[in-house]
Amino acid sequence: MTDLKDLTRRTWEEMLPSADFAALEQVIGSDSVHHDLPPGAPQGIAGVRATSAMLHGAFSEQRYEVHHVLGEGDTVVIHATMHGRHTGPFLGIPPTGREIALRSVHIVRYEDGREAETWALQDRLGLMQQLGVIPEGPPAARPEAVPA
Repeated sequence: MTDLKDLTRRTWEEMLPSADFAALEQVIGSDSVHHDLPPGAPQGIAGVRATSAMLHGAFSEQRYEVHHVLGEGDTVVIHATMHGRHTGPFLGIPPTGREIALRSVHIVRYEDGREAETWALQDRLGLMQQLGVIPEGPPAARPEAVPA
């Protein structure tokens, strides 16, 4: 299990931030299923490549801060935060220049040492708030929501 936990950590700390697709192709099965990819994205390494390219086009200075890596059997859970700067378009949002921190938890199931299936929970609301698309805080706490 230690090997899969180390592999998962290296994937997030080294391969994803550098968009090292050659290394990722050795880790991700060609027929892997990624339940967290954007709608319409292909599965397997093609989907990871497309999503990574989109994220790198939108967020420069990417790095991942790994908080926890837990594993049992062929499954590893990683809790990490992607840090970057919004310097390119993202889902129709023009660049803001803002720094972002996107927290996520990924569950990765491996077969023969390669990713076979993944699931993810990401703080997408927090990301939209950091980009200024959605106001922060509950409506009652926002100045524009308080009656004069």
